[in-house]
Amino acid sequence: MVRAIVYLLAIVTAEVVTVFSQPIWGIACHFVILLAIVIDSAKIDRYYYGRMMLSLSLVPLVRIISLSMPLADIPQLWWYPIIYLPLLVAAIVVARLAEYKPRDVGITFGNSLGLIPLYLLIGALGIGLGVVEYFILKAEPLVVDPTWQNAWLPALVLLFSTGFVEEFIFRGVIQRAVVNVFGSWGIVYVSLLFAVLHLGWIEVANPLSWVDIVFVFVIVLFFGWIVKKTGSLLGVTLSHGLTNVMLFIIAPTLF
Repeated sequence: MVRAIVYLLAIVTAEVVTVFSQPIWGIACHFVILLAIVIDSAKIDRYYYGRMMLSLSLVPLVRIISLSMPLADIPQLWWYPIIYLPLLVAAIVVARLAEYKPRDVGITFGNSLGLIPLYLLIGALGIGLGVVEYFILKAEPLVVDPTWQNAWLPALVLLFSTGFVEEFIFRGVIQRAVVNVFGSWGIVYVSLLFAVLHLGWIEVANPLSWVDIVFVFVIVLFFGWIVKKTGSLLGVTLSHGLTNVMLFIIAPTLF
């Protein structure tokens, strides 16, 4: 428990340095955290604790990869696959090292196909969540003219990257490992980690941007609970993806 709290505080510190000081120093902090976690995971003999530490290595890796990619001359739409594909590979590698089967990390329909209407309902919640988050952040549109012809590809990219890959990393691999150690409190811990990585959305000119951290924490806490109850990432993947489709593509045009 002490190790987990220390790493959470270290990640918070690294994010604060990244956002409010120099990104290069933030990357350096995250690299040190990553190195420490990897060494810790190799040294710990207890099986579930070792798995947990290994899974936590994905958190600083998210920030290292997202800040280190040379994206300045690349259209913003393609930032997502460039960043998220390496993260997906890393998460798969961690899941394999932890000996998780697909079902263990939510790659399943859950207990039965009868839950599909529930997953669709959870997914539809993302429409409302995206509108609410837009009014908090007033995000810039990813698509200037969101006609169907212009919007379908960006929407699919967001559904795959911010929807599936982020949920696979946090509610799939990391939550599985942490809950095995801390029980239901592991959902709270993973939700805090995820919310902390949204510090980059804070803007001094927009006081409401601070509210987004709390908003994200509450939503992913709900997502974590859903995944624990259903055993599937399907509903939260749809909801998360649709939230960002609304936030970055549809809501900026509608409102």
